[in-house]
Parts: sequence; C-alpha cells; structure tokens
Amino acid sequence: MHPLQYQQNQRYFAQTAEGFEAPATQELAALGATAIEPGFRGLHFSADSATLYRVNYQARLLTRVLAPLAVFRCKNRDDLYREARRIDWPGLFSVEHTFAVLANVNANPGLTHSKFAALCLKDAVADAFRERGGRRPDVDRDQPDIWLNLYIEKESATISLDTSGGSLHRRGYRREGVAAPMQETLAAAMVAASGWQGQKPLYDPMCGGGTLLCEALMHLGAIPAGYLRSKFGFAFMPDFDAALWQRVKRAADAGIRVPEAGLIAGSDIDGAAVKAARINCRSLPGGQAIQLAQADLHDLPDLENRVIVCNPPYGIRLADADLDAFYKELGNFLKRRCKGSEAYIYFGNREMLKRIGLRPAWKRPMRNAGLDGRLAKFEMY
Repeated sequence: MHPLQYQQNQRYFAQTAEGFEAPATQELAALGATAIEPGFRGLHFSADSATLYRVNYQARLLTRVLAPLAVFRCKNRDDLYREARRIDWPGLFSVEHTFAVLANVNANPGLTHSKFAALCLKDAVADAFRERGGRRPDVDRDQPDIWLNLYIEKESATISLDTSGGSLHRRGYRREGVAAPMQETLAAAMVAASGWQGQKPLYDPMCGGGTLLCEALMHLGAIPAGYLRSKFGFAFMPDFDAALWQRVKRAADAGIRVPEAGLIAGSDIDGAAVKAARINCRSLPGGQAIQLAQADLHDLPDLENRVIVCNPPYGIRLADADLDAFYKELGNFLKRRCKGSEAYIYFGNREMLKRIGLRPAWKRPMRNAGLDGRLAKFEMY
C-alpha cells in the first residue's frame, strides 16, 4: 500500500462557508497553520499533527477539516473504484465501526451524480473489508464513526478522511432548541467581525436560544469550540498520537477564563426562548455570568455604549408588511436609544437592509444555511 496523500505533504483542507474565507485564514494562521491557500469552498493549509488537532479543537469558523488520502485522475466509475481499492481501509478503521460518504462531483465526463459516486466509494470500502475478512462495516448516514469525503472536479478526484468527525458547527451547547436557530459558525463570524474583546458590554436583544451569546462567551473566555465534543475523526488516522492530542487539549483548556457578570447579556420577547438560552449558556464554563431576561424591544432600558449583536427575523414567520414595520422599529430603537453603541446585524433577507432606515458603516456577504445574507455594522453617535 502507498503512503496516504496527507502523510506525504502534510496538506489538509478546511471547509468554511462563503464569506468566511478572510477571517478563517486569520484563524488558521493564529492556530499555527502555514501555506494557507484558497480552494473551492474552503482553504488548503499545511500543519503538523499538533496543529491539526489544535485546529479541530479550537477553530470557530470552520465546518470540517479533511485529510486527503488519495488524489488521482478519474474519468469514470472504474477509475474511482480501482483507486479507492488501493487504500488500506482496514488499516484506518475496523469492521465494527460505521462509516458514511459525502460526495461532490462537478463536470466529470463519466460520473454525473454525486450520490452514484458516493455509492461507488462505499462499494470499494465494503469490498476491501470483505476481501480481508469476509465482513463489511455498516453504513450510518446520520452519526457514523467515520466520515469519508469524495470531491471530483472534472477529471481530478480526492478521497479524504474527515478529521473533524462531523460538522464542527455542532458545538454541543445547544441542549434546548428553538425555531430557526442560527448556525454557530455564523454567530462566531459575527462576533469575530465585531472585533469585540470585552471593552464594552455585549448585548443581544433577540437572543433566541442564545447562540450569539454562547459564541461571545466562548470567544471572550477562550473556550475551545470543541470543548463539549466527545470525539474527533483524527483519532482514526493511522498516525494518530493520543498522548500528543491530550497535551494539545490540556494546553487549550488551561486558557479558559470566566468573564465578569453582566459583560454578556441578552433578552427575547419569547419566554421559552429565554429558558432555552439559559440552559444552553450554562452548559459552558462561565455561562452563569450571562444575564438573560424576557423583554420586548420597547421595554428594554437604553443600550448605550454597547456592542449590540442580533439576528432578527427575516420573513420565515412574519408577513411582508409586518416585516417592514418590524425593521423600521428596530432602526428607530437603535437611533434613539443606543447612543455610543455599535450594532452588528445579520440580514438573512438582504432586502431588509433598505427597511431599517440606517446607513451601514459596512456590509459583508455571509451565507447561512443556504441564505445569501449580509452582515452590516451600524454606528450610533
């Protein structure tokens, strides 16, 4: 068997949402990654084992980190099957483990459907196990032990192991759900874009289940994004170093600090959402320091000299007329009662930027669960 691709060059690929590339590059560099280069829906980078573990454990803006196992020319199913069979699958995991494949195929002459390509790779893995011992591992499409990734662009194919072991946006603090929650990586990107380091109190007046508040706490308190995750895919790499991983984890955990009470706070008109936010926030170290209240926007005290972050409704549950009035009301609240504050607002519906009645200092494209939204900064003088 040939050495795996990542073992030859220590190159990996970090998936990230569109619009996150610049801050994700900065985050990767801060965690020790080098030779960072843009790719399709993510970033290529170089890392030693310790850095790879650190990136998976601490990065807030990444979705998955892939370790390429094989890169090859692929014109059709036969090429894919043959090259996939060259990988020592029983050397990566056992027949007792479950696995799943995520595939993305673009402009390949002989493979036109991603699901068919995924099935070809599954067949190659299963046949490798059958040839070795007569049994094959089961497929689990929801919570497999091992995620494999297949990416084919024209006639170039890459088979990778997902070293994250599932999407990194699933932090583990969301114990109680609410309708239409924002994705954790988007909330982290909003906090990062604000530049907030605790110099002013941070407030979310529409906190929902508390995702923005949890990400603000993790940012300020240096809580690793993977603090509550029980497992990572890199444990299945053939050169996984368990002792090194524990040293990386201990070093990251040693930096956790609890912010002072009241520095992070939020509210929501929905009492059930506030209850969920309280449970979610308190699943993290220092979460009890986050102040929460049930309150309508009208009933809040003035929010002066603060960093305001929020993800308002954008049309899923409100009629157009109500939505227009809501954003006009939000703009008036910011103008009249938030002097000296900065507001960072995510518009899942870009049209609502025109309804708020404020001129943004800047706006940036950020995708969230298929929405081509905009993050805008407003300065209240």
